[in-house]
This record gives sequence, structure tokens and C-alpha cells, in this order.
Amino acid sequence: MRVAVTRPEEDAGPLTARLEAMGHTVVMAPLLAIKPREGVSIPDLAWQAIAVTSANGIRALPTGHGLYSFRILTVGPQSLKAAQAAGFTAEAHGGDVNGLAAFIRAELDPKAGPILYLSGAETAGDLEAQLTAAGFECIRLVLYDAAPARTLGATGDALRQHGIDAVLLYSPRSARIWRGLVEGAGLAAEAAQLSHLCLSRNVAAALPEGWRTAVSASPDEAAILALLEQSGRTL
Repeated sequence: MRVAVTRPEEDAGPLTARLEAMGHTVVMAPLLAIKPREGVSIPDLAWQAIAVTSANGIRALPTGHGLYSFRILTVGPQSLKAAQAAGFTAEAHGGDVNGLAAFIRAELDPKAGPILYLSGAETAGDLEAQLTAAGFECIRLVLYDAAPARTLGATGDALRQHGIDAVLLYSPRSARIWRGLVEGAGLAAEAAQLSHLCLSRNVAAALPEGWRTAVSASPDEAAILALLEQSGRTL
């Protein structure tokens, strides 16, 4: 299949390699550009743990952050690999923000110290609110912004020429950006014929009624790739 990968360029490499190994053709269609914030400083506290829900939260850490001695909790394989590549001893739990929050509530003690949450300006879930409601002191540190794409670029040409079979969408925000760009380019009819493979029901809900959507069985990359294979067999 010809698959549009909408993840930021920083995140698209491993996914592209997996798709090509599966025999698919990848159409690069990044909907967000990651821009680390300058001048961010890490509070000097005795952190019980560092929570990371995106690989970009690791990549955007300022030089000399001093966090290597703390427990690093990531949300899934991609953020785990980014943490390990940066020299951290890390562990992955939950698969998404809600799953990581559930793990922290079950396994950590609110009295054992604060949680540092490394995040972007916009997130798919509110880890800080969930942990605060459970009695934890959670300090959210915004390390980067994810700027939306302004145009479809070459992806619009591929869509116009019926050169895309499926689109992978990982967040409600990405789905909204995709919809807005497609409708703005006058390509809604073409997009409605594609298979939109979504990481969650909230992602699918951001797309128009009448578009072909499917939701992965769980909020992780393995599940969405399994959904892609299933969709390929039905085309």
C-alpha cells in the first residue's frame, strides 16, 4: 500500500523503515514541526520520577539538565528508545498518557517526592491533572512546541493523483490539521476514499463523517501497523 506518514520528521524514521520492510511505499506527510524552546531550566528538586509521554520530550532537554540519576518513566517504545539513546536508564509503561498515569498511581507513592513531567505545549492527555488529582505533586515542564504544517505540499499532489491508499494518524490534533489542510486544498472528496487509520477513537472523531476510518485495537504503533495490514487485505 501507499501510506502517508504524518508524524514529525524526527519521529518518522523508524516508522518509515518498518513500513518499507513490510513492503509498503511511504509518502512523507509531516503535519507538525518540532521546535525546542530556548532558555528552559530544570528545577533542582529531588524528583521521585521523570515522566515522558513523547520522544520529543527527551530530545528537547536542555544541555546540562542533570536528570540522569532519576527514574525515567516513558509511555511507550518510541519514547523509551529516545531516552535510552540519550543515555538514560528508562522503562516504558502504559502505552499512552492514561496508561502511564495509571501505572504511577498504582506503583508510586505521592509522599515519596514530586514527579517531573516533560512535555510539549499541546498534549493528547492531561497527565499533570490526573496525577495531581491522585495526590502527587506533578510539575509540568514545557520543552517544545509543535508547529502545524501550513500546506499539504507534495502530499497534496499525491492525493490529487490518487497516489495514497492510507493515512496514519496518531493524535486528535494531527487529525484536525490533516482535515483542515485537505479541505482547504479542495481535496476532501479524494481524502474520503482513503483509509484513515487512527490510534484512538478520539483521533477518528476529529475527522468528518463519511470518511473511511478505522481505530487500532490499542494505542501503540504495533496495533496501528496490524490495522494497516488488515486494511490492506480488504482493499
